[in-house]
Amino acid sequence: MQTPYSNTKATLALAKASFRSIMRSPSAVVFTLAFPLIFILVFGFLGGGGTKIDVAVAPGSDLQNPIIAALEKIPVIRLTKDDNLATINKGLEKGDFDAVIGVEKNPAHVPAYFTNVKYTSASLDKGNILKSVLNELSYNLNTQNLKPTITEIRASTVNGRLYRTIDFILPGQLGFSLLSTGVFGTAFVFFSLRQNLVIKRFFATPVKRSSIVLGEGIARIGFALLGALFIILIGHFGFKFTLINGAVTVINMLVLATMGVIVFMGFGFVVSGLAKSESTIPPISNIITLPQFLLSGTFFSIDAFPTWLQPISRALPLTYLNDAMRKVAFEGANLWDVKHQMLIMLIWGIGIYAVAVKTFKWES
Repeated sequence: MQTPYSNTKATLALAKASFRSIMRSPSAVVFTLAFPLIFILVFGFLGGGGTKIDVAVAPGSDLQNPIIAALEKIPVIRLTKDDNLATINKGLEKGDFDAVIGVEKNPAHVPAYFTNVKYTSASLDKGNILKSVLNELSYNLNTQNLKPTITEIRASTVNGRLYRTIDFILPGQLGFSLLSTGVFGTAFVFFSLRQNLVIKRFFATPVKRSSIVLGEGIARIGFALLGALFIILIGHFGFKFTLINGAVTVINMLVLATMGVIVFMGFGFVVSGLAKSESTIPPISNIITLPQFLLSGTFFSIDAFPTWLQPISRALPLTYLNDAMRKVAFEGANLWDVKHQMLIMLIWGIGIYAVAVKTFKWES
């Protein structure tokens, strides 16, 4: 009796063969492992840094005073006035806020105001900058006015997790690695299979089209996850990348990585369908990957971008993957906490695969 043909076995066999092919591809290794790793090493050795100091204004603080008015005019200071105390305290612990400031009138009139500042050990470098700014501001206000002493600064510090540059950079590089693997890898592989008539030969066998796609997809996802795990472990053990919940955090990041690479593979299918020759794949792929690489918060927070550019950044799928990765790794968020980011990625996935169905070609 003849054994019935198994498409499951065919899918797994295709996945195994494709995975071996990927592992032998220099470009796949460079884009997935070497390129992100180089940036992680560079920024890991550079240490901390930043361009903005985020200061929360305590609820109930007097807002009609010269201290707040002066801080609003300093470009490096970014004030947040409408958060509640619980959110502010959580932000201080996680390093989302570099300090909280509260200004109160002095009933005794001298000084006219008390400026209460609470710093966080999660952002000591920016806290020191803010101390210098406030000391200078206080000196200027107290010496350049004919009125009695304007303000007296009273400071304290709360403990928080140290936020390193690697905690921002690594998720961005991981996202870029997944984007490159999904777009370039998928586009080149399926274009090559079509041009070399490999897919046409498959059609002469009982292998289903879905088995071909699933086999390639499993191989690419498996390779991407191995690369992601490698990057996470190098970052954690080499540069103290924060994994707040240990193995649970790693698992959550790998789930997000799986979702990300599946979405980005959709872009690869579109590129494969649009490309007329192998030489046209890189330019088309770069049109998709470069804007996301530069504008999705890979190297810098999108809050540092000009106001007119931020809506574009917030429309890109890599932005939401990077954001979700950072929240899970440093803030200890679970997958339900980043459901908004996952929903946006899902919408992108549905949209791009709808386009892929229209553009993808099985034969030349």
